[in-house]
Amino acid sequence: MIWNKNKDDINHDPEELAKRGLDPQASIGHVKTKEEKRFLMKLDLFLLTFGCISQVIKYIDQTNINTAYVSGMSEALNLHGNELNYFTTYFNVGYCLFLIPSQVMITRIRPSLWLPGLELFWGILTGCIAACKNAKSIYAIRAFIGIAESSAYPGTVTLLNRLVTWYTPTEMAKRIGFYHSCQAFGGMMSGAMQTAIHESLEGRSGIAGWQWTFIINCIMTIIVALAGPFMIPDFPNNPNPRAFWLNDSDMEIARERLARYTRESPNPINFKTLFRTLKNPILYCLIYIYVGMLIAPSGNSYFQLWLKSLKDANGNKLWGVSALNAIPLGGFAMQVTAVWLFAFSSDFFKTRWLILLIICILGSPSAIMMAIWKIPDGAKYFSYFSLYFCTSSGPPLWSWMSDMLPRDAEQRALIIGICISMYYAVNAWSNVLIWPTKQAPHYLYGWPVCVALWITCGLVIVSLRIYDIKIVRPRNYRIAQETHEENMAAEYYTTEAKAEDDMNGIEKDMVTTNVQTVPTLRN
Repeated sequence: MIWNKNKDDINHDPEELAKRGLDPQASIGHVKTKEEKRFLMKLDLFLLTFGCISQVIKYIDQTNINTAYVSGMSEALNLHGNELNYFTTYFNVGYCLFLIPSQVMITRIRPSLWLPGLELFWGILTGCIAACKNAKSIYAIRAFIGIAESSAYPGTVTLLNRLVTWYTPTEMAKRIGFYHSCQAFGGMMSGAMQTAIHESLEGRSGIAGWQWTFIINCIMTIIVALAGPFMIPDFPNNPNPRAFWLNDSDMEIARERLARYTRESPNPINFKTLFRTLKNPILYCLIYIYVGMLIAPSGNSYFQLWLKSLKDANGNKLWGVSALNAIPLGGFAMQVTAVWLFAFSSDFFKTRWLILLIICILGSPSAIMMAIWKIPDGAKYFSYFSLYFCTSSGPPLWSWMSDMLPRDAEQRALIIGICISMYYAVNAWSNVLIWPTKQAPHYLYGWPVCVALWITCGLVIVSLRIYDIKIVRPRNYRIAQETHEENMAAEYYTTEAKAEDDMNGIEKDMVTTNVQTVPTLRN
């Protein structure tokens, strides 16, 4: 058939498939026009900027409970047990319960209204913690903050990745990496803010420094939330009318980019999507990798408690409040560096699984040393800081998922929701069991568990890579080939029909002309 003349554009040859790298379905040799580059710059300026600022604010709100705890809150509220663990547990329970419903809602309600609305809600709740007088009231507020914040990370990743609705595979890991690194920026700002607040606002207007932390976080969050409805573009097939920076030309470019990578714009998630997702082996591998590679380096969350336990030769505390909040900033800076390094490497070298495997290899020695524990303090500093460097698995993992499921946007969104929900579900109880505050700074079970997770995650990554090469890529290749042939056939028949219509029109004109010339000849 005539439409098979471009069949070589998509080749079944495994060697050719390997050459295609990240996305064997993509068109080869595309060069971005000036218009497309301008469109991409606008996406980065508005969508990515909002997502990044929102993520920084979210992580400040999420981690300020830890910085406040070591900055006077524990003494002010008489917290001496596992209350810090339970603050995290209640947050995780709310986050876990509402995450998947939020992912469903984001396909049915405009993200430009849904995400900022929830951000406004959690900003107000964050400010309310400053007025709490006991742990129980904080438990309730933290649960509702978890419910509201459950939309932020997965919802924005869904938009950036959506998955490959706005960004293409070769652009995606870098953007998700930049967005993901904002968690570390949030952690850095949380510690820096607490240090500055302790030195400048402690006791101002009768309000303690740790209370000022929550008040300032509340104001920052509300300001960002109010900008959201104008910065989030929603989806190419249903753009946000308040996104003043998008025009018709931009939307045409967005749809053309979808077609170039044989992607489809998302539809609302339903039970068919759920059943299709639950039957997919990729889901369970991604759950284990995502959950495992977040819990494995999670010991760095208790770095400050170890620092607080250190004493000098005279038995005095080695570090003051300002130092307790400032020292971990170096770790967050390492996390930012690692996220960018691994995200850019993932796109540049066109590999996802190898980046994830390298992270597992780098994280294992630190966990092993901490499990031994009886090592010099210098080695413990090294281990804690190294674990920050290994908290960077998100961008290559989500990009890998999108590569394996290029044509099922609903399933990708649901997998993100399930993976993150499972992490918070597991962390809600494992946090208390393996990192009990009463055991600080030496955790008997936490570090051996981390060693096991690094090793097993590496094995699952290798297994998923084999499944990807043997099963997933050939299947995606076949689907892309069939889609390509159908499109070419449709184009061929459209061209033939148009040619036939043109021919009929010419014949009709000739008949009309002949009829009109007959009387002239007779005269």
